[in-house]
Order: sequence, then C-alpha cells, then structure tokens
Amino acid sequence: MKGTLVGGQEGVIMMDIALIAVIASLVGLAIAALLYKKVTDVEIDNPTVANITEQIQDGAMAFLKAEYKYLSMFVGLVAVLLYFVTEDDGHLTALAFLGGALASVLAGLSGMKAATAANGRTAMAAQRDGQAGALAISYNGGAVMGLSVGGLGLLGISLVAYFLGAGDDGATNITHAAGFGMGASSIALFARVGGGIYTKAADVGADLVGKVEAGIPEDDPRNPGVIADNVGDNVGDVAGMGADIFESFVGSIIAAMVIADSSANMNADYVILPIFLGLVGYLASLVGVFSMEILKNGEPGAALRNTTFIGAGLFWVVGWFGIGFMGLETGTEPMIAVIIGSIVGILIGLVTEYYTGIEDVFGLKPKAIPHIGQMSKTGPATNAIAGLSVGMMSTFIPIILICFGIFGANHFMMDGHSASSAGGFMPEFGLYGIAMAAMGMLATVGVTMTVDAYGPVADNAGGIAEMSGLGKEVREITDGLDSIGNTTAAIGKGFAIGSAALTALALFAAYSAAAGLSLSQLALSDPKVVIGLLIGGALPFVVAAMTMTSVGKAANEMVTEIRRQFGVMREALTADTPEGVDLEDVSSWPTKIEHKGTMYPDSARCVEISTDAALKEMVGPGVVAIVAPVVVGFALGAPALGGLLAGSLVTGVLMALFMANAGGAWDNAKKAIEQGHIEGAEKGDDAHEAAVIGDTIGDPFKDTSGPSLNILIKLMSIVAVVIAPSLTITGLL
Repeated sequence: MKGTLVGGQEGVIMMDIALIAVIASLVGLAIAALLYKKVTDVEIDNPTVANITEQIQDGAMAFLKAEYKYLSMFVGLVAVLLYFVTEDDGHLTALAFLGGALASVLAGLSGMKAATAANGRTAMAAQRDGQAGALAISYNGGAVMGLSVGGLGLLGISLVAYFLGAGDDGATNITHAAGFGMGASSIALFARVGGGIYTKAADVGADLVGKVEAGIPEDDPRNPGVIADNVGDNVGDVAGMGADIFESFVGSIIAAMVIADSSANMNADYVILPIFLGLVGYLASLVGVFSMEILKNGEPGAALRNTTFIGAGLFWVVGWFGIGFMGLETGTEPMIAVIIGSIVGILIGLVTEYYTGIEDVFGLKPKAIPHIGQMSKTGPATNAIAGLSVGMMSTFIPIILICFGIFGANHFMMDGHSASSAGGFMPEFGLYGIAMAAMGMLATVGVTMTVDAYGPVADNAGGIAEMSGLGKEVREITDGLDSIGNTTAAIGKGFAIGSAALTALALFAAYSAAAGLSLSQLALSDPKVVIGLLIGGALPFVVAAMTMTSVGKAANEMVTEIRRQFGVMREALTADTPEGVDLEDVSSWPTKIEHKGTMYPDSARCVEISTDAALKEMVGPGVVAIVAPVVVGFALGAPALGGLLAGSLVTGVLMALFMANAGGAWDNAKKAIEQGHIEGAEKGDDAHEAAVIGDTIGDPFKDTSGPSLNILIKLMSIVAVVIAPSLTITGLL
C-alpha cells in the first residue's frame, strides 16, 4: 500500500508534515492565549457589570466542573473496555480515545473561559466605544474559541498520526486513530446535550414567566432565571458548540486517513494529505481572524462573512499549490474535492442565512422571517405553524447542495484515477474525495468557529447591559450584534450539519473497509440490513424526543421556581410597599428584595435547577449513541450495523437541518418584531407575545435537539469503525 516518497525517503515528508502541524498548532494556541489576555486586560469599571460577569463565570465553571467530573468516570470506563474489546493493540485505541476526550474538553473549556470574560467587557465597550469597540471585543472572545478548537484538533490528530507512524511502511494500522475521534465525539455529544438542556431550561423558564406572564423585558434583573440563562448561553452555545465543531473537524480528517490506509491502491501520501490540508487551513484561519482588524469599522454582518471568505480563499490557493510544493504524489484531485466541500459549506450557510436572517442575503430579501412575523399577529398557533413550515422547507436546498458535493467530489476523484489505473474501478478514490469534501467545510474551522462563538458573547453582553442599566443606546448596539450572531450561529450549525453528512458517509465507507464488507453484503435483500436501516432511521427521532422531553421537564421545574420567587417578592412588597412601587407592575419593583433572610431574586437556586437537570438528563442520549451500534453490530452482524449507519444518516441530517433552521427562524422573527421590521406589530403587543412563545418552542429545537443529531450520526459511525475488526458477518443471532 505504502508508496515511495520524494527522494526515496519513505515516511520522511510524512513525519515532517505531522511535526510542522504540531508546531503550527502550538503557535496558534499561543496566539489564542494572547487574545485571551487582550480581552481580560479590558477594565470593567462598572461594579454592577463586574458583579454580574463574575456570577456568570462562577456558574459556568461550577457546571463544567460537575459535568466533567461525571464524564471522567465515563471516559475511564470506555477506555478500559476499548483496551480489552478492540483487537490488535487495543491499548493504542484506548490511548487515542483518552487523547480525543481530553482535547475536546480543553476546546470547550477554553472557549467558555474566553466567552465569559468577554461578555461584560463587550457591554462596557459598547458604552465607551460604540459598535466597532463592542464588535472587536466580542470577536476576540470568539477568536479564542476558534483558534483553540482548530489548534487542539490539529495538534491532537497530528500527534496521533505521528506516533502511529502514518506514511511509514512499518506503520501501525491508522484505524486506531478512530479512537481519537470516538473520544472527541463522546465528549461532544454529552457537552451538547448537557449544555443544551441547561441553557434551554433557563431560557424557556425566564421567557415564559418573565416576558409573557410578568411583562418585563428580556434579561430584566428582577427575573430570577436571567443569570442561569446567561450561564447557559456559555455552557451550551460556546462550550457545547466548541466540542461539537472540534469532533467534526477531527472526524473528517480521520475518515479520509482510514479510507486511504485501508486501500491497496493509495500510497502513503493520501494518508498524510488530510493533516497537511488541516495545517494549511489553520494557517489560513489565522489570517482570516486577524483580517477583522481591517474590517471591524464596516457593517458587522459583512465583516463577519468576509473574514470567513478570506480564510477560505487563502486556504484554496495555498492548498492547491502546496501539494506540489511538498512533493505529495496525490495530484490535485483531492484539492478539487476540498474546494467543492468549501463551496457547498458556504452555500449552505447562505441558504441558512436566507431562511433564518432578517437582512438581505446578496440582494435577496428573506421571506421566511416576515412570514412568521405576519403569522404571529393571529396568535401563537399560526406562529408555530409558520415556523414549522419554514424549518421543513429549509431542508431541501441544503440537501441538494450536499448531493452536489457528494457527486462532484466523487466524480473528480474517480475521473482523475480511473483512466490511469490498471486496477479498474476503484470506488475508494471517490469515497476519499467525499471525506476530503467534508474536510473542506471544516479546514478553516479557526475562523468559522470564531464567527460562530461571537454570537453568544454578544447575546450575553446584551443581557448584562439590561441587568446593569447601561442605557437604551448600549442595548441597541448589543441587540444588533446579537441579531447578527443568531444568523452566524445558524450558519455555523449549517456547516456542522453539512460536514456531518459528508463525514458520516465517509466514516460509513471506512467502516465497510474495516469490517471487510462488499456492496453485495449490504443489499436490501438481506432482512438484517433492512432491520438495521429501520432502527438507524428511528434513532434520531428517539434522541430528539429524549432531549426535547428533558428540556421540557427541566423548564417546568424552572417555571415553577421562578413563579414561586415572584410570589415571595410580591408578598414581601405587600407587607411593606415602597413609594413608587405598583404591585401589578413588576418593572416598578426594586431589583433586590430581602425576605426572611434571603435576598431575592435568588439566581443561585435557578442555576442549581439547570445544573442538576442537565447532569441527570444528558446520560440517556449518550448511552443510546454508544450502545446502539455495539448491540446491533454484535447481535445482528456487520451488514446490519451498516444498515443502521445508513438509516441514521438520512433521517439525522434532515432532522438536524429542520430543527436548527426552524429554531433560528422563530428566534429572529421575535427580534424582527422587537426591532420594528414587521408592520403592524411591536414589542409588547399580542403578536410579540405569540412570537415569544414561538421562540420558546424553537429554543430546544436549535440549541439542544438539532445540534445533538449531527454528533449522534458521527458518533455511531466512529464507534462502528472502532469495533469493526471484532464483528462477524452473521452476528450472534
């Protein structure tokens, strides 16, 4: 399998590339650390802002410490099982698994630390320096996350490739690298589900009681659930999203490496090429991130988009010419597949922006948000119907784009190798191209994740500005940035879901190769394959239902607690009503009320409710994702597990797109009314109340259930790759 490299030095170029990638990632992580220091050096001279920022930081850290404590026990148990269950040097798979889990934890933790530090400072910058200053701080906070995710991913997978001897004739089977991806995916699923349950329990409770029942603004300091909501934005939308994108990035690299390593027709260059392109993409991301220094004084939405375009364009050019410069004997066909994947990812992002955004997208005026806004005038039912229909319709064009990506990547790779090959039809080249297309969506993860993480920072800055009374002008700036952030977050989810589809397909190919399955053994004429297909198709619905139920249960407890606290505060004010306080107007109440030795609102109690619910409810979906492929694979055999992976891929991608886009559209429809974009509707009227309810329905759609599904399909796929060598064709039944 292994080819001879330039100058006859087998494996030398490969090791050089891996080591250069390690050095580049360490430099990028050092830059992230400097950006973090730059953010924290900004002074918070408002005591109220400083106090709220500290509460959010403490709450987020307390949750992550508790979450990682439970996950450490899970990771240790799975590592031991991998050591004994996987064949041929199981300790290598177990060690890679531990490395992937640790790197994923660090990716989420670093982003969360930066985001919580940037929240209050963004609010202060909006007051002191206006929109440009607030954009710079929030963007730098997101950049710490982006560069950390990309750097840790590149560092981890490069070290794994180096120690496994990728590209060397005496190399250990690179399939052990799947353990790294499994560790990353496991942490990502738990982090996404746990963080999503946390943030949406607080968000739903705070919105329903505060905004709908009490009639006070979002993030009003009298609302006991506001601090928990702001903490949740960080542990869910930042730490959870960081772990999510991290595992997508390393998963796409691993899929391509495993396919190349399993093929007798690909030389060693194909194994190391994903590492090389990951290196180029990370360096291009650094340029893209720092281009904001030039773009920040322009329109924020355009500036954010342009940073990603700069990173992608630079990646294409350097990647194309770099293959020849490094002497890699792969040809430029893989780079064509990468460019196709990048273009598909950008187009999916633009389609997502069209369906979920308020502003024009390249001259096209979005119709979805005005439609949902107009339908809100006749109540919450028609708002819900409109949001569901928008979410469903929004799946079609992205799926067509993914299909074009699959066809194009496969076509150019096959066309470039079939004519010159004496081996005849070699489908692994096409599958390798699909894996490279997935990587094309994520190679510039450093800058795309920066843009995504900026959103929650701006959102929390708005909450802090409201709670601290910084004024209407400051809130308008943060709300404008937050609205753009909702769209960028939706775009990030589009990238994640699109790459999940291509990566899962590539991992399916890697699984088939590792299990020694031919196409005839995956035929629908085999009842076990059909059984696996149906079970796989049902699992995304099961996991979505589990996470929605978890959010509902936690939100119910949160609503009950917030209502109780409002009742206690009302009781205290009734006994001794201060001058100027109207008991029926919550906005006239003092921001602090002492009753029987307790200071209300009691935010700590709401934080505790969200934490307990998230830790308890995150277990089920994670267990399903890991246990399902193991049970089906060993009980029904390798072909049945192939069917399960195919079924989960189809329904999982569609469900993830539908839920993410519907939730984003509901959210921005509410903001469109608040910002005066919907004629005949305004903040505080019945249409706005209906939109708030729609946004509440959409919260777990876009931030809990939807994002968990793209991790689900990849985690099941990579578990299948890990256990493939131990499976039989017929299984135990």
